[in-house]
Amino acid sequence: MDRDYALPLDVPTMAAKALMSPAHFSREFKTAYGETPYSYLMTRRIERAMALLRGGISVTDACIAVGATSLGSFSSTFTSIVGETPSSYRARSHDAAEVMPACIAKILTRPARYV
Repeated sequence: MDRDYALPLDVPTMAAKALMSPAHFSREFKTAYGETPYSYLMTRRIERAMALLRGGISVTDACIAVGATSLGSFSSTFTSIVGETPSSYRARSHDAAEVMPACIAKILTRPARYV
């Protein structure tokens, strides 16, 4: 999921690759990662979208680039994870992230779901 976040991934396909039933795969995934496979995938997509938006790409292009199929769903998911709309995130300055080492910037800008 980390590498192929833009592809149309679903639980039955991933479970088959792992030689598990979809229900068992989902339970084991949640145990290992602390969130459902879909939630994890969307967090990775939003993380990549944040990087694209910091680079100046449009919200629509970022949505398409990360594999989201609906701009509305993408925007609401982005807002729930990041705490601001994709447009406002893109519009604000990201100078601090640009001057720090990439390894630190990746840690500090990684989105996290707070349940």
